[in-house]
Amino acid sequence: MAMAMAITTETRKLKSNNNIERVLLYGQKQHLCVGIMYFMMDDSVDEAGDLVSMRTSCGGYRYFKRFLDALISGVSLIILAVPMLFIAIIVYLDDPGKVFFSQYRIGQGYKKFKLYKFRSMRINTPKYLATADVEHPDKYITKVGYFIRKYSLDELPQLFNVFKGDMSLVGPRPLISNEPQIHELRLQYGVYDIKPGITGLAQINGRDTVSPLNKVKWDVKYANNFCFLMDLKILFATFLKVIKAADVVEGYKFDVAKKKRA
Repeated sequence: MAMAMAITTETRKLKSNNNIERVLLYGQKQHLCVGIMYFMMDDSVDEAGDLVSMRTSCGGYRYFKRFLDALISGVSLIILAVPMLFIAIIVYLDDPGKVFFSQYRIGQGYKKFKLYKFRSMRINTPKYLATADVEHPDKYITKVGYFIRKYSLDELPQLFNVFKGDMSLVGPRPLISNEPQIHELRLQYGVYDIKPGITGLAQINGRDTVSPLNKVKWDVKYANNFCFLMDLKILFATFLKVIKAADVVEGYKFDVAKKKRA
């Protein structure tokens, strides 16, 4: 397995620090997983200039990551088969209809794929909208839906997406197509060079309470720096967030104007 190195620097110094380029070249030759963990000088990424795109060397981890995704998702689907069947039954009993919710999302290479979840909203919920864009989302979320969304159990069917190769366990969350500004930034800064994930940096750093543009900041940071140790850290942090049901706010809309006044 590739070893890991980490460099911490400020965004302002990235362009002027020639040593970083030397370390990256050394990492490529030695097959090391080199990550530049840079910090934004401002939490806001309202301007594209706040984002820095610098691809790092991760040795062969990109291929090992796919192997781990297939192995862990396959084993998890076997272990969780009975609990998932139970969830499917109570979802149906609570609101008869399709047990699974499927929706096209944007994945690696800006290609669409069908994402699966347990259905947590009523059959008559408006389609092709994010929960935050649905008017009065509370009236559409079922009783069982509240529980499985709170503890992210509705995301379990995405293990099928991971096993198929559409997604990874860790990566930027896949978005619906009607968010052009976010997609443009993701394309510009290389986020779509990697597979989307069930969880990612944005999910352990605020989840529903993070503005869309700040989510891009976390997406870019992950896309440029991901390695085995980072993925382990994200998975562990996700587990802690899930059992605490932290940062879950249904239908939350980030108030940009309010942020600018603060």
